[in-house]
Amino acid sequence: MNVKKTKINGLLIIEPDIFYDDRGYFFESFNQKKYQEIITSKKFIQDNQSKSKKSTIRGLHYQVGKNAQGKLVRVVIGKIRDIAVDIRFGSPTFGQYIAVELSSRNFLQLWIPEGFAHGFSTLEDNTIVQYKCTAFYSSEDERGILYNDTDLSIDWGINNPIVSEKDLQNNLFKNIDKDFIYLNE
Repeated sequence: MNVKKTKINGLLIIEPDIFYDDRGYFFESFNQKKYQEIITSKKFIQDNQSKSKKSTIRGLHYQVGKNAQGKLVRVVIGKIRDIAVDIRFGSPTFGQYIAVELSSRNFLQLWIPEGFAHGFSTLEDNTIVQYKCTAFYSSEDERGILYNDTDLSIDWGINNPIVSEKDLQNNLFKNIDKDFIYLNE
């Protein structure tokens, strides 16, 4: 397994070892022991999966308090532009984001710890995204940032996005609460 740090402290791109032969391929998409050594001592307790049309945007989402979530994201079928925005007040990269192309062909995974807003755009039809979470979903602790907030200027890599009514009601970045404070780790 190859682990790459990104320009934002805490965000990691994970490239699993893929074993090919004349039948196809095999890889471990998750191994608790290995991943706990690399990314978090917390256990993953919920798996989520979505299927989306091309040009769909889901996000930007995060949870706060005791239900703040770390996420390990991968694509089962298709391709996405995965986005993680640093919302840790006091961070040298506060308000910055990374964009990583995850696909069923490159097998990459993105580790997004607590303190980041997460979203993605689908670059192919019928894209299936799967992610592991370190906390259960909690509607009371759910928060969001408007995907097209001009303060963030995120390049989603698509035109004419399909966005849910709920996500269109998300907060502006400048109005988010100080739910996460950066601790230089």
